[in-house]
Amino acid sequence: MASTRIDNGHGKDEMVHVQTNIDDMNPELCPYVGEKLMAAGAHDVYWIPIIMKKGRPGLLLNVLTRNSLLAAIETVIFEETTTLGLRYMKTDCKGLERYIEQVDTPWGAIAVKVGRHNGKVVQFSPEYADCEAAARNNGIPLKDVYEVARRSYVTE
Repeated sequence: MASTRIDNGHGKDEMVHVQTNIDDMNPELCPYVGEKLMAAGAHDVYWIPIIMKKGRPGLLLNVLTRNSLLAAIETVIFEETTTLGLRYMKTDCKGLERYIEQVDTPWGAIAVKVGRHNGKVVQFSPEYADCEAAARNNGIPLKDVYEVARRSYVTE
């Protein structure tokens, strides 16, 4: 089985965790904002529902990025959200060595993301987009594609 190593980027530059509370933005914008942040170089983007002062519901936006990409991340956040300010926390990250491996299934090849620690496989997961495409193209349940792809990885 051929492997393609993925560079997770941790350790090459100081990492920064950027946060902001948002209480006046339509939450339907969150996926779009997340996609733009990932395209700008974010390593991770996630939203947490929170209760803000005066009991208002809000969202806590969290972005992990390299320090060298901070200006691009700030631009996306300030242009695409309603926030007025950001918090920064310098952070250290440790990631597994990551690889993409292809497995054969009855519906074609599926990419599997594999995580190794000290050379040992400790985590693997079929890629969602490949599994979704196979399920849609073949009229089968997505969970079935995932299961077959996982089994195919284990047996190869």
